[in-house]
Amino acid sequence: MALFLPSSSVILCSLNFSPNSNPPYNLLHTHPSFDRLSNCNSIKTLKQIHAQFIKTGLCNTQFALSKLIEFCAINPAGDLDYAVSIFDAIDEPNTLIWNTVIRGQSLKSCCVSVLDWYVRMISSGGEPNSYTFPFVLKAIAKSGFVREGEQIHGHVLKFGVELDVYVNSSLINMYAQNGELGNAQKVFDESPHRNPVSFTALITGYVSKGRFKDACVLFDEIPVKDVVSWNAMIAGYAQSGQFNKSLDFFREMLSTGVTPDESTMLSVLSACAQSGSLELGKWVGSWIERNGLRTKLRLVNALIDMYAKCGDLETARTLFEGLPQKDRISWNVMIGGYTHQSFHIDALTLFRKMLELRVEPNDVTFLSVISACAHLGALDYGKWVHVYIDRNFKHLSNIIALKTSLIDMYAKCGDINAAKQIFDDMETKSLSSWNALLIGLAMHGGAIDALDLFSKMVADGIKPDDITFVGILSACSHAGFVDLGRQYFNSMTHEHKISPKLHHYGCMVDLLSRAGLFDEAEELICSMPMKPDGAIWGSLLASCKLHNKIELAEKVANYLFEIEPNNPGPYIVLSNIYAKASRWDDVARIRTRLNDRGMKKIPGCTSIEVGNIVHEFLVSDKLHPQSADIYEMLDEVDRVLAKHGHVPDTSEVLYDMDEEWKEGALSHHSERLAIAYGLISTKPGTVIRIVKNLRVCGNCHSATKLISTIFNRQIIARDRNRFHHFKDGSCSCMDQW
Repeated sequence: MALFLPSSSVILCSLNFSPNSNPPYNLLHTHPSFDRLSNCNSIKTLKQIHAQFIKTGLCNTQFALSKLIEFCAINPAGDLDYAVSIFDAIDEPNTLIWNTVIRGQSLKSCCVSVLDWYVRMISSGGEPNSYTFPFVLKAIAKSGFVREGEQIHGHVLKFGVELDVYVNSSLINMYAQNGELGNAQKVFDESPHRNPVSFTALITGYVSKGRFKDACVLFDEIPVKDVVSWNAMIAGYAQSGQFNKSLDFFREMLSTGVTPDESTMLSVLSACAQSGSLELGKWVGSWIERNGLRTKLRLVNALIDMYAKCGDLETARTLFEGLPQKDRISWNVMIGGYTHQSFHIDALTLFRKMLELRVEPNDVTFLSVISACAHLGALDYGKWVHVYIDRNFKHLSNIIALKTSLIDMYAKCGDINAAKQIFDDMETKSLSSWNALLIGLAMHGGAIDALDLFSKMVADGIKPDDITFVGILSACSHAGFVDLGRQYFNSMTHEHKISPKLHHYGCMVDLLSRAGLFDEAEELICSMPMKPDGAIWGSLLASCKLHNKIELAEKVANYLFEIEPNNPGPYIVLSNIYAKASRWDDVARIRTRLNDRGMKKIPGCTSIEVGNIVHEFLVSDKLHPQSADIYEMLDEVDRVLAKHGHVPDTSEVLYDMDEEWKEGALSHHSERLAIAYGLISTKPGTVIRIVKNLRVCGNCHSATKLISTIFNRQIIARDRNRFHHFKDGSCSCMDQW
């Protein structure tokens, strides 16, 4: 079908229209073809209507052509390329037609195309008006073309539309979104008729740059605050991480009688999710129900995210399963919720279901899944995810973050060499990439490699941050490099202008106290500009146990009892210290205090991945389907350990019981069960990888060293503090843990 204007006099005479005539307004608007166009819902039908326009001569009128172009450019069922083809057949398109095509390009989010069409309009003699500039300025706001924006501002003045409310607010928004707040404020100040739209445009710019004081001053000046104005403040604070302030504005908005809309509730649910405000989140859920908005998928997804992040996974899953249609975001928020709440096996199970239903994951999905693999130590699953990404998603926009997550995953799953390989293969590395490998090396006892990587990082011009120094100081602590640790700690302030935070002081206290330098460690704690937290006192208490410093341990434990009254950890450690000194009356006293406060020891839990399935064991666990075989292997392990001269260290057992019972309790620790399962379920010579939620005890550590020799297995264990690589009777930690 030809798209050019017909020249046949027969066609033109059918409605008595000539190319240069203006048909009667009523005749044109009442033509039945326009009724068909108003009900059109597909490009196929549109083409049939276009053919009818050509046949009847309607296509000789710019009004009719503008309606065709409007459908193709604006309607979701349209075709922008087809609109352009119609446009190209028009000799002298009017401003309305130009505006329609520019608007279509804007809706397509093609910023460069919007500017190209605007230039084409100006070059051909077209005159933009107050409807043209908002679309052009919106495109510039998104694209960051500040210089072009200034030129468009000049055109606004030239064509005399600067007083139009929407043009004015679009100018303010364009400058504000591009960080040109001075120019935005100037346009605002010169506006003769300020309105909520222009106020909101400038407020949005201020909050996006963190200038909340200026935003609040402007907000207070708005004569009549509408829902858009309130949304700007609520969303701005939420996006900047000031969630409680965001919720305060929401409560104030409700008190003034302004009715929230969908955008309000999306921001509020985000703030509730991040701040843990479950009760307010429930109220929002009720509001959504009352207003009949449960069909709004964006709102329900946000509600699922809120419930999951606030810890109510049951309600989140009920909402998720109740969705008649789930989009990718629905799956992502549920998987992310499981990961956020440390239900990592549930996250991986749901991910597998997502793939079975052929829902395509994206980078957000993978970041949650990789994190779950890292926490579980699920190396084989993590490898599969890595291959899946490489095969199907090589060109994801967030590939650097994904590669960094893979580095972290491999390091936490015990394969530091794979982590190094990914790092070395990355063409572009972020600071987070360097930090992930550096911290991984530190966890694996590769202090020298970590320090070498830091030197290379600085030499390459990468500026370290506070996370970098947590890795460096941890590496020194794990290796016992006291002098180097002091040097790096001092260099933070003097060379890199980074003020030490609690984590850095904690690393130094751990390093000094492990080396037996308790006086220096206490001096450092006293010199801190902030109050020491439980982690710092906990490090000192653990070192007291290592060096049998009972009096200092009692002093430190009392600090911990005060600042962390509901933490059973200090009671357990102090009880262990007393037990090691055979002070059973003190053991009983501490245990009684623990029981009286209703606190229980966190049970040791160790996981091992075999055949892409993660198996978890608790102390003396007999729930595993192969429990009988596992305990048979445990007996065999105990027998050969005794044959090779291993004597269990029963001094750490809390109870004053017979030695035989103590030895039995030690051999049933969760890591021993996991290792036994690894021995019976994997081929000889296979590396055994386990992950424990607590620190490996001294007895299991010495036993595992011997097991690695007797059974000729490398055993890689990750505990709460670090990695232990057991091989040929020794451990990578050199007994410094």
